[in-house]
Amino acid sequence: MSGGAARRRRRLVLHVDLNNTVVVADTVTGQGPRAALNTFLSTVTWGRAGAAGEWEWVSDRPSLCPPCPGALSYYSAHGRDPAFTEAGPGRRFRSLHARHLQLLEWPGRPHDALSVPGETGERFHLILPSFFRLLDTLHRDGRAFAVVFRTFGTDLPRALQAVSSALDGQHPQFPTLRDVALPVDLTPGQIRCSKREVVLTRGTERLATREDGKKLYNYFSSFEGIGGFQDHFDWWARNNFSSRGGKPLWIDPHDPDVHHIFIDDNIRLDDADTIVHPQVFSEQGSSSPRSVPTSELYDVCLVQTDLLEAIADEDYFLRCVRRCEENYDRYLACTEKDTPSQQWDGQ
Repeated sequence: MSGGAARRRRRLVLHVDLNNTVVVADTVTGQGPRAALNTFLSTVTWGRAGAAGEWEWVSDRPSLCPPCPGALSYYSAHGRDPAFTEAGPGRRFRSLHARHLQLLEWPGRPHDALSVPGETGERFHLILPSFFRLLDTLHRDGRAFAVVFRTFGTDLPRALQAVSSALDGQHPQFPTLRDVALPVDLTPGQIRCSKREVVLTRGTERLATREDGKKLYNYFSSFEGIGGFQDHFDWWARNNFSSRGGKPLWIDPHDPDVHHIFIDDNIRLDDADTIVHPQVFSEQGSSSPRSVPTSELYDVCLVQTDLLEAIADEDYFLRCVRRCEENYDRYLACTEKDTPSQQWDGQ
């Protein structure tokens, strides 16, 4: 079977972060769209300390990765700043912030579930149009897929309600979403991690990896519709915000039917500072996965969200998924030859 045919046949399971990935706001910190966008900008703008200790920019363009050796993101040097473009060095990016904030504005009459108030009275999209475009296009392409929201925060109930409203045909920009036959489970679940196991609960459901190392992989692989889980922030913090304490993701390259993709703005190539813990079942039939570096699955099963592009380009998430599918074919080909860590270079 050709790579294109295999991609069309594979079921997609999309694990999607909320804050600064598809939701430009954060109820935990109380940030509205203006502050959340400022916070994101502080993580993707790069400079270094000058000879006298003053901050010097090394690039005028935001980017997910350092533009040159020795560059530091503003947030890594000074912390995330919800007023980043309003004072200090961040004022250089004020027009960029204003342009993207305008793109976030809700069109027409406010909608209780789909729009949110801004800090100064405007209304904004709760969930980015690029996410709804992804759902609409995958449906029109006849793809089998599910969406699992994965967040450390408390925004799951309103995000799930917003998606449910959109699938009822209430979104003015995407009325055809009423034709997408995906059930939305409004009950948030939880994922809790420890050294011994990972435990998932939702309603009456309870599954643990100690009973079967592949149980949660199988659960998510057969997940239906759209739902959400709150991941274990305290476990991530106890592991110094590294990959080891991140949101768990299981990948089985020997499963020809499913492709898991995790989309999160805090995915980074530095495993000491990233938010997802990728684990691969390298041996066929094995129930014991190995932890792998982010670089092995970057743009294969792991997508670092570029929030600015996700706001400005409605096809952004669709392009991310298609790029991952193309790279996954190559990754699997390398798996058949040898271990991906030796063969796959991510290029």
